[in-house]
Amino acid sequence: MTSNRHNGIFEGVDFVTVLLYVLIVAAGWLSITSASYDEGAADFFSFSHFYMKQLVWIGAAWIVAVVVLLLDARVYHMFAYPAYFAGLAMLAAALLFGREVNGAKAWFEFGSFRVQPVEFAKIATALALARVMSNYSFSIGRPGDLFKVGMVVCAPLLIIVLQNDTGSGIVLGSFLFVLYREGLNKWLCIPVLLIAALFIFSFLLSPMTLLVSLILVCTLSEAMMNGLWRSRIVYLASLALAGILLCLVSQLVAPGVLDLYHALLIVTVLSLAAVAVYAFRANLSNVFITLGLFVGSLVFLPTTDYIFNSILKEHQQNRILSFLGIINDPQGVDYNVNQSKIAIGSGGLWGKGFLEGTQIKYGFVPERHTDFIFCTVGEEWGFAGAAVILSLLCLLILRLMRMGERQEEPFGRIYCYSVAAILLFHVLVNVGMTVGLMPVMGIPLPFMSYGGSSLIAFTILLFIAVRLDASTRQFSMNKI
Repeated sequence: MTSNRHNGIFEGVDFVTVLLYVLIVAAGWLSITSASYDEGAADFFSFSHFYMKQLVWIGAAWIVAVVVLLLDARVYHMFAYPAYFAGLAMLAAALLFGREVNGAKAWFEFGSFRVQPVEFAKIATALALARVMSNYSFSIGRPGDLFKVGMVVCAPLLIIVLQNDTGSGIVLGSFLFVLYREGLNKWLCIPVLLIAALFIFSFLLSPMTLLVSLILVCTLSEAMMNGLWRSRIVYLASLALAGILLCLVSQLVAPGVLDLYHALLIVTVLSLAAVAVYAFRANLSNVFITLGLFVGSLVFLPTTDYIFNSILKEHQQNRILSFLGIINDPQGVDYNVNQSKIAIGSGGLWGKGFLEGTQIKYGFVPERHTDFIFCTVGEEWGFAGAAVILSLLCLLILRLMRMGERQEEPFGRIYCYSVAAILLFHVLVNVGMTVGLMPVMGIPLPFMSYGGSSLIAFTILLFIAVRLDASTRQFSMNKI
């Protein structure tokens, strides 16, 4: 039977998600207060302090959250495309007329107030992606539809890269998780991961070692793909052994004509034809996928030097080289991360206490109230406090995934998973860079780092998902 109950603003709202949001925002404000508090300041409540400014932004974010909940859920579906094109226009305007901050021309400045359009462009991209993929005729296995998805993600990504805000652009790569959840073939996901791995290992390994590693990885993965792996691994291993022997013979017969690397490269390329013939005769389509990945890797490898030297800026190059341990500059590019690890490590199990963090208080950690806010958590609240914060963030992400699974419409499911993917990427990168597990990218910690545009954008991103979920729950309750 149908219920005649009036649908209030909070009916159907997932209050667990809202509570997690409130707790994380409150923890962020306490961390910002501790990171920016000045004992010599005369007025604790002066709005010149970062924590008082953030308090104003928190109040504004809560008002925005209520407005988002007041709007009908259908509004977000209807205006997904207009919001997306508005986001692209803002990104382009920032590129042309914005202010450059930390090497990235990605900000609008209005007096003392600054806005970073990319934070809102993430919302628009998530909505547009959900709109495209929720069409009745959409099929993720159809090349044309997959091309549409690629264009939705790559258009803002291109502008963001041109802004020299590569860190924010990489966040859009988190949508790959959403595509995989919606049924994207794993063989289309692997090339993206392979490109990232090749880019990293091209700095760590010699060309010879990298080529041999590629041969071994592709051979083993192909040999174990199907049940006939024994006969196939014998064939492929024999081919690899023959190639190595031919390389050695070439060095003995004509030393100095070709070095070992180029000899192996030539033999490998010639062997690809033999493998292709074998796959065609045995009707093994998966072999062609592996061959495609291998050939694509060989083509991509020479471009890594161009990408590194011509596209990335000097500070981005130094961050990558420092992260990989190729350069060591304790007073330069490594300074932020070293001080961050010292601050977190000095917190011990229970921390030094609120406003008692010496590394934070005396300014040893730069950007301690923005990108490195997790250092304040680690030093003052210790391992226990850091674990609590990470648990809250993980619970929020898991809650979003649960909200996505109970959506009856694809639009809501895809959007909820998009929000979860964006938050997960931000948390992994931000926390990872503070402990030295990721290169420094300038990505804020959601709901905790100082910044009005960041907080409001993340609030809108989250509460649209809450509103879509509330609409689904209202519909389910009214059917009872």
